[in-house]
Amino acid sequence: MTSLPEITSAERAVADLLPIGADPEEARRVLARVPLWFHTFALNTERGLYTPGVARDHRYRVPLLPASFAGRRVLDVGTFDGFYAYLAEHRGATRVVAVDNEQYTAWVKARWGVVLKGGEGFRAIGALLGSRVEYVRGDALTLPDTGERFDVIFCFGILHRVENPLGLMRALGERLAPGGRLLVETYGIAHDGRVDERAIEVQQRGGIYPGDEFVYWGFGAGGLTALAGLAGFAEARIEATPTIDGHPRVLGALVRPSG
Repeated sequence: MTSLPEITSAERAVADLLPIGADPEEARRVLARVPLWFHTFALNTERGLYTPGVARDHRYRVPLLPASFAGRRVLDVGTFDGFYAYLAEHRGATRVVAVDNEQYTAWVKARWGVVLKGGEGFRAIGALLGSRVEYVRGDALTLPDTGERFDVIFCFGILHRVENPLGLMRALGERLAPGGRLLVETYGIAHDGRVDERAIEVQQRGGIYPGDEFVYWGFGAGGLTALAGLAGFAEARIEATPTIDGHPRVLGALVRPSG
């Protein structure tokens, strides 16, 4: 079993955007009950109680997020523990739906030797917050279309993990309201220290993270914008191309046509 990382100031900086303020004893019970956390949550900052999230330094995602979601409907695809769904609710979203097919249970077991049933962390945080975020277990490509449309959709860390990234982008674009935005963060391509501007790279099985066989692609910035055009988006802006813990990332905002 691989040892889990310590909570650093970088993880706390993101977690503190969503101060939960839980009762210390309840926070400790939650920490003991959930076998593994992906996201770092600030359960009780006064007592220094944080969940030990295995995701490293998500500060690079924060500038992509609106400061206010007031009046907006939000869909979070691949939510895992739900940090971004709950943050959108905290920042005023009128409705938030969080979707996950819980594929992560397989790679968590392979990578860390921890068995998850799926949704444990999400439900625990939702209970502490008294949240109204709706959780849907399922694949975003095959969810039934209820006719609901969203102003903002998060697709963080997911596009490189699906076998059909173009199909997913099209499906999510269809769930956007006119003029709505799909916020994407995905694995990038680095060649000699720069992001390849016009390519999509096929990854080797297990070649990115030890024991993780579900990373299929790396996207150049130009490759991502070209894919967005094929998916029918009116605009695709590349917001950042950072390298985090040795791994290249591409962040973009894709806009659905307003008409």
